[in-house]
Amino acid sequence: MQESKNIEIPIMADEFSQGREPEYLFWVGCAGAFDDRYKKVARAFTKILVHVGADYAVLGKEETCTGDPARRAGNEMLYQMQALTNIATFDNYKVKKILTICPHCYNIFKNEYPDLGGVYEVIHYTQFLQQLIRQGKIQIDSMVFNNKKITFHDPCYLGRANNEYEAPRAVLKAIPSQQVEMPRNKSFALCCGAGGGQMFKEAETGNKEIFIERTEEALKTGADIIASSCPFCMTMLTDGLKYKNREEEIFNYDIAELVVMALDI
Repeated sequence: MQESKNIEIPIMADEFSQGREPEYLFWVGCAGAFDDRYKKVARAFTKILVHVGADYAVLGKEETCTGDPARRAGNEMLYQMQALTNIATFDNYKVKKILTICPHCYNIFKNEYPDLGGVYEVIHYTQFLQQLIRQGKIQIDSMVFNNKKITFHDPCYLGRANNEYEAPRAVLKAIPSQQVEMPRNKSFALCCGAGGGQMFKEAETGNKEIFIERTEEALKTGADIIASSCPFCMTMLTDGLKYKNREEEIFNYDIAELVVMALDI
């Protein structure tokens, strides 16, 4: 990968003050903004947006939480307060299309904000990348992963919640590499263990934590790389690799990172 260059990120307020209305709002999300590991994914996707010349902007300091964790944890009032605040911000900037790197953000914007009057075209970044590949705007001929075996973990809120299984796989197929599926995949995939508010609470009594079970399934495929497309899943799988003492030989990368490495941008 090339040395990281400083990229000037367009801010929605600045764009609007100059009379411009970006086509896409790139919703960075809490993980992309605050989690050190997922900040790298946010940077990777931004590099792709710049590479293809996408017309986008971020909210910057005006971005707040979607309210998804609050709703999953049962705090409906807090969810609605956060959602209505975001909808007012979106209306202010005439937002019509939202790009997300988190399936939880994607799901709540697409399926739950409309109940409060927030109706948008919501696009998960793997869907966006699949479209770019179809249009020929992204062409990957790098052999950097040619001898690597990659397995993909389906995020619950992209897969079962929104029936999107093909976009991430289509992007991975565009990267010269060996693809291998875990026995439980697509609609039968095992959750990473973080969804439904579980990310923010202690594990319940049982014989084995879900993230360990899922990591073991991934390791049994013989994959060199476990690909993911969700910050929750990345946290769980990375922890799983550390728990199994395999983090120095098996790597968990987000699909956006794999595309950036393959394009060498």
